[in-house]
Amino acid sequence: MSLKFTVGDLTIHRIIEQETTFLPALEMLPSLTPEVLAENRAWMQKAGALDDKDVLILCFQSYVVKTPHHTILIDSCIGNDKPRPQRPKWNMKTDDTYARALGAAGISVGDIDYVMCTHLHVDHVGWNTRLDNGRWVPTFPKARYVFEKTEFDYWTETHAKTPVPPFGDSVLPIVEAKQAEIVGSDFSIGDHTRILPTPGHTPGHAAFTFGRAKDDAVFSGDLMHSPLQTRYPEMSVKFDVDQAQAAKTRRSFLERYCDTDTLCCTAHFPSPSVGKIRRKGNGFSCEAI
Repeated sequence: MSLKFTVGDLTIHRIIEQETTFLPALEMLPSLTPEVLAENRAWMQKAGALDDKDVLILCFQSYVVKTPHHTILIDSCIGNDKPRPQRPKWNMKTDDTYARALGAAGISVGDIDYVMCTHLHVDHVGWNTRLDNGRWVPTFPKARYVFEKTEFDYWTETHAKTPVPPFGDSVLPIVEAKQAEIVGSDFSIGDHTRILPTPGHTPGHAAFTFGRAKDDAVFSGDLMHSPLQTRYPEMSVKFDVDQAQAAKTRRSFLERYCDTDTLCCTAHFPSPSVGKIRRKGNGFSCEAI
């Protein structure tokens, strides 16, 4: 299984925290019918995306991208010591899987120049912070943490009404430590890193594109969770804040990168998680390279 990819002048490392069963396909994808599931069961199981009980298998991971100038971490996964009672596999976790995966890639927390969050859901911000003497402190001491403004404002407002634990323990401490950059959709880092607005899953969800002058790689975040959604782009997950918008965004994203050389790095597809978008019937597929 490949954990390292090179494209253009980029080196990309996958940092896997968990690859595991998540939710039944019919629950996670409200518009999926038993008939369509039956038609796709064989290839989904072969791809490692579905178990024998029709439960989706998801990967929870970060990517570290080394450009000629910076080392950038995208989406900081689940984290340790965080109260997540709704998700037993994430609740008050204390393992060293993530730290070991970083170490195996030859990366230390001090190497990261930027942490970029596609959105601010629980499994994309967890390692933003770590527990230190009862306080949440930035895990990556030298990093600037990039949060898209629409997304940050949405969660700020939501959190003010009813506390959102991941926002409280994994985002606000970054702001307090003065390591946050709240950015618009025109944000870029040098000539290599750009934001691509992809709203729908959350109001300010963003993909990130990398490459000098062209998109050598794109990190799609939660624009899609399962390879089934490349085949049927109109199929949204129950966690999408605006399912219709998510479906529209997904199809336009897949059209944009279809039959190009851009490496599509997905957040949750099972290993190898990375591939090139190709047309398949009325939908698409993410072909492993």
